[in-house]
Amino acid sequence: MGRIKEIKKIMISRSRLVDTDVTRWYHKISRCVRRAMLLSEDGSPGRKDWIDLRLKELDRIFAISVGGFSIMDNHLHFLLRIDVEQASQWSAIEVAKRWMALYPPRGSDRKPLKVTDEFLKLKADNAARVAATRKRLLSLGWFMKCLKEPLARLASKQECAPGLFSRDVTNRLRFSMRKRCCRCPIRTV
Repeated sequence: MGRIKEIKKIMISRSRLVDTDVTRWYHKISRCVRRAMLLSEDGSPGRKDWIDLRLKELDRIFAISVGGFSIMDNHLHFLLRIDVEQASQWSAIEVAKRWMALYPPRGSDRKPLKVTDEFLKLKADNAARVAATRKRLLSLGWFMKCLKEPLARLASKQECAPGLFSRDVTNRLRFSMRKRCCRCPIRTV
């Protein structure tokens, strides 16, 4: 029981760990659960390519830049940079456009509807919603959710195994310009 208390003392909630005044760079690790494998055993690049494309898409939408990533058999490593200045320069319409790129409105048949200028204007006129959405577009948690949720659906469909697919770990990074070392291959976006 003493070991569990020790571990709980060490753990820091993400809301306290992520502080852009301290650093903007964060190392995220997302592990597969249920003994699932990210990469298929036959060596086909399906999920790897999907992750690559999805990261590029999220990099364009969020105020979070992907500095690099590495795809391992059962987990992912990301080097992410939060850009507060970029998000603060977006107009209310731009924030609404970015969010609608992630979550387009849907009709009664659950198919995405076309986003019109009137719809964007309506969303942009709600200042509280724009502020909340801007905050989400700066959030590491929302970034990872938007990456992992579709990946989990894809994996569950391929493996016919519904349920949780991954969990996250966040680390704060401080970079020294003099010492940089990396022991695993990292892909840049």
